[in-house]
Order: sequence, then C-alpha cells, then structure tokens
Amino acid sequence: MTEARAARSLGSIVPGAWTMAWSRLVGWLLANVAYRTSVTGKANIPTGGPVIFAANHISLLDGPVMFGVAPRSMHILVKKEMFRGFLGRVLRASGQIAVDRSGDRAALHMGKKLLDAGRCVGILPEGTRGSGTAGAISSGVAWLALNSGAQVVPVAILGTRSGEEHRDALPPLGRRFHVSFGPSLAVGRRTGESGRVSMDRAADEIRKALASHIQDAVSLTRQALPSVPATGGGQPQERHTEVAGTPADHH
Repeated sequence: MTEARAARSLGSIVPGAWTMAWSRLVGWLLANVAYRTSVTGKANIPTGGPVIFAANHISLLDGPVMFGVAPRSMHILVKKEMFRGFLGRVLRASGQIAVDRSGDRAALHMGKKLLDAGRCVGILPEGTRGSGTAGAISSGVAWLALNSGAQVVPVAILGTRSGEEHRDALPPLGRRFHVSFGPSLAVGRRTGESGRVSMDRAADEIRKALASHIQDAVSLTRQALPSVPATGGGQPQERHTEVAGTPADHH
C-alpha cells in the first residue's frame, strides 16, 4: 500500500496532520517558555517517510517535550489511563494513541497504519519512568520497525528529572533540558531468520543504539541522568512489557 492510500485509509480515525499544529505549539511553549530546552541532532531526522522516535524515559515531561521540539509532527503512544476527562479529549484531538500497558495489539497496529501513511510515531520503550539508560526495552518498537520499514531515531532526553527527584515530581520552571536526536537506523528481517529471532535482534540493535546515544549526550552536555531509583522510596520499580512498547505518560 502506498503512503497516499494508507493515509486515506486512516479516514477519521486520527486527525489530519494540520489539526495537530496547535498541540505542537503547546509542546513548544512547554519546552521553550516554561523550561529552557536545547536541541541537537535535528539533521539526523529524515525529512520524509515514516519515522519512529524512540526515547529514554525519566519523567512525566519526556513525551510532551519531545513532541514540542521535534521538527516533524508525531503520534505518541500514551497509556490509556490518561484518556479521561478534558486531558483525554486533548490527547485524542492531538492524535495521540491510547495503549493498554498490559498488552495492546490494537495500539500497535494503529501505529503501523500511521507509519504506513508516512507519519511519525513516538515511543518510550524502556517500559516506565526509570534511570533513563535504556538498559532494557520492550519489543514493541522492534515490531513496528520490522513491519513498517520505518527509520528509527534514538532520542536522548536529559534534565526532565535529575538527582534524587521522585519520578512523579515535576521539575522547577526554568530548568534547562536537553533533547538530542541521534543518527537514524533501519532494522530488517534476514533470510532464514524466524520472526522471534528477528524481533529479538532488532530490539537489541535499537536498545544498543539508544543506550549509546544517551551516554554520548550525557558526555556532551554534562547533564547527568537521575542518580537514584525512580520510585525514590526504595521499592522495586514496576516495569511494563506490553507488546505495543512503552506508552508516554502524556502526549
């Protein structure tokens, strides 16, 4: 299916790209007025065709900040619990994807439809807000990449949580953030390779690329990742391994 036909097949399921402009402005104001966000690596983002933005996850603000500073509009996977009341209406209107973290193939297939239509999908594949090192990721991002042929752009987000801050805390206004877009990579199936092996290999390639890019960004900016467990209370951190990959906490 061509991108044009795929775009038409979406119909009224998600808003057209032009209807998302207002929400991108909100994200830009958050990143550049409420906070001070420096951005590097925009030249690494393909200017056309489907792209998966795969970012580390340390704070509630990671999704909105990435959404606001990326040069291309994207649809981010968001946990379904956020789709309630006024916020839920805003998320739907801005084209975000509700996902059930216990396992949600519907969200995964919606992401593929969007990518087939030449759009961009954002995903935070670590599973929940944590250390941000990408030590482990869920396989949803690999499934999307393998089945859509989309380029994957690793994204390092720094500053949205630091030091001993609790994972639910919002950083003080005016803090400096840094978002770095790394070189894109393509993953594909190999001849004679089973689907499961392809998935595991692709997930490992994406994880290594993301982890390496995060460390490069830390070295370049000297902006450290959080220094304590994300729970802040010594309890084991919950990790979701849903098939659709990691949903963002916000748009």
